[in-house]
This record gives sequence, C-alpha cells and structure tokens, in this order.
Amino acid sequence: MSKFTAPLAIRPSAEGPSVDTAMIMAAGLGKRMRPLTATTPKPLIQVQGKALLDHVLDRLRDAGVTKAVVNVHYLADALEAHVARRAGDVNITVSDERSELLETGGGVTKALPLIDADPFFVLNSDVMWIDGPSDTLQLMAASWVPEKMDVLLLLVPQARAHCHGGGGDFHMDSLGSLKRRGRGKIAPFVYSGIQLVSKRLFADAPSGPFSTNILWDRAIEQGRAFGVAHQGQWFDIGTPPAIKKAEAMLLDG
Repeated sequence: MSKFTAPLAIRPSAEGPSVDTAMIMAAGLGKRMRPLTATTPKPLIQVQGKALLDHVLDRLRDAGVTKAVVNVHYLADALEAHVARRAGDVNITVSDERSELLETGGGVTKALPLIDADPFFVLNSDVMWIDGPSDTLQLMAASWVPEKMDVLLLLVPQARAHCHGGGGDFHMDSLGSLKRRGRGKIAPFVYSGIQLVSKRLFADAPSGPFSTNILWDRAIEQGRAFGVAHQGQWFDIGTPPAIKKAEAMLLDG
C-alpha cells in the first residue's frame, strides 16, 4: 500500500458517523501575516477575493456541516460582524476569548459546552485544500472508529504541503497509528490544521491556555491517535507571500 493512501485500519466505511458540527479556530493574533493583520484579523484576509474564514465555511457546507463554533480574540468585533453576515445556513455560535487568548487546546476546551456533538471537526482558519477523489471532510467522518479513536488528524504528504516549511510532523504506519517526528529528524507527513475529535480527548484537560499537542501526545501514548492521508492539494496560508503563491497555483489548476 502506498503511504499516501488511507490506512487500512481506518478504511472509509459507509457506516461511519455523519458529522454535522465543527469548531473553527479564529482567535489567533496573526503575527506571521503582518502587516496585513495590523487592521484585519487573519481569518478575514482574502485569498482569491474571499476571506479565509469563508473558504472554510464553504467547505463545511459542502460536507454537510450545519453547526459551527468560531472562537474570537484579536479584533473580535470585526470577526463577529463578519460571521453574522456570512452565517447563512450554518448555525454559528461565537466562543468569546476577548479576556484571554487560550491557544488551541484551551480554546476548544472553553468551547466544549457550546458543542453538542461527538465527534466534531476542529479546523484552523488559515488553511485551504483541494479535495482528492472524495470530499475530504466526509472521508474523515467515514474513517472514524469511535472504539479506537479519540482524535483523527488529516495529514498531508510533504510533496503536497504547499507554502509550508519545516521537516514534517508525523510518521504514520499502515494501521494509521501516529508517531512524532524525532528531534533533528524529518517526517513524511504535515499536520493539515484539520482534525476530527471526540470530547474524550479533552478529559482532564488543563485549565487556561495550552496547546492541543499535550492532548495529542497523551492520545498517541494510549494508542488512540490516528491519521488519514489527504488525497488532494493543501495550502498553508500563514504569511503574505503564501497568498500570492497559493493564488497562482490555484489559478493554474
């Protein structure tokens, strides 16, 4: 089996859960995107004439997601106003982090009372992707095995991780189990900023700001963290040069 295909142990099944809820991480300061984020929150930076947040919302709609939580901190008023205009047929609730930026793990933990689904998607608001043979989010939902998983990460092969630097994040075996990249080493897969999680992942989570990495490491140790390889293209829209590069690649098709 090619390392770029879905792992055998989590081969998609028509009996997988229908996931209709997501959380979009939109509270960050956007420091790498300066100076564009001096007056505009990063999720509202435009690529191909559309805000990054709107690209994510449109992909959620395509996958059948009808409920979403969006966390806010930096330039929160602008984000809330935009969400109110763009919600459309998605029922969006705002998780307010104005008083304290809680990082990735803390942000989701704070929002859990607003989320009435299990599992649910968690997506960064600064990534874009092109589907492979099937809808990416639906593929993840179909690959979910609740008896085995607390988290399922969408991983991108290095060759398709556009506008992204670094040595990769994870190794993934033929069963979909994950192993961290060793210090000073490289790994074949990059975390996409898209994950499907159970509330079990957040059991006994720390209070206050913390990174989701803490919970992933615990799940890896317990054998309950898995990955699925993205079949299409993926773009990390983290800096101003990445916008132009992504737009040029998307225009070329």
